Amino acid sequence: MSNAYQVAIVGAGPGDPELLTMKAFRRIQDADVILYDNLVSDPIRALFPKDAEAIYVGKKRHQHSLPQSELNQFIVKLAHEGKQVVRLKGGDPFVFGRGSEELLALIEAGIDAEVIPGITAASGCGSAAGIPLTHRGLTQSCTLVTGHGANDLNLDWSSLARGQQTLVFYMGLSQLAEIRHHLIKHGKRESTPVALIENGSRPNQRVVISTLAAMASDALKHRLTSPTLTYVGEVASLHQQLCSQHSSHPVIAKESA
Repeated sequence: MSNAYQVAIVGAGPGDPELLTMKAFRRIQDADVILYDNLVSDPIRALFPKDAEAIYVGKKRHQHSLPQSELNQFIVKLAHEGKQVVRLKGGDPFVFGRGSEELLALIEAGIDAEVIPGITAASGCGSAAGIPLTHRGLTQSCTLVTGHGANDLNLDWSSLARGQQTLVFYMGLSQLAEIRHHLIKHGKRESTPVALIENGSRPNQRVVISTLAAMASDALKHRLTSPTLTYVGEVASLHQQLCSQHSSHPVIAKESA
């Protein structure tokens, strides 16, 4: 790795290999060992150099290959062996990616490390589907929320339900009914537009346009699977206007009944 850092924590973006940054691509090409997550797409894995050791470390829901603490120790061990290590994550390492936890472990071990940001899924998938995070007159802010275990999270649902904002739920597919319940309970309109984006930016991308009231049933009806992002807010209503002119990826739009 032609830089001063022994470990690079790298964001791979939402899946389209052309959305990798140049710096991320260079680090991948120079790596001795690449530790990659479930969300790193096949086309990006095809870019791994043949002489690099590629190790899958999981992070799929309920199928983590290594607990985070053990993974941190493994990265430190590889670095102590003199390996040039790339820790490759879907999206951005510092957005629900535990990149900061791994960086802290490396700092505590005295290992030089860098973080290379990636396009986070909320931005990359939304752009691929013609759904902006902000739009003048429709939204004043954007909030990224982890939907993993939404019923157990100490979320300020009243704040999330308030005002003209776009909510993007990561890892929330299995919690859509809970998310719907809490938002409606705290005042969000049942008719609020919702977009569900499966495999955003990838050739098999699908988009389901729904409403807050119907999103859980529509996700089941269309058999959506992870990774799926949930966009709640008026910007979801722009999908049909923007996607046909804007997106170069196949989009299957399903209107909720």
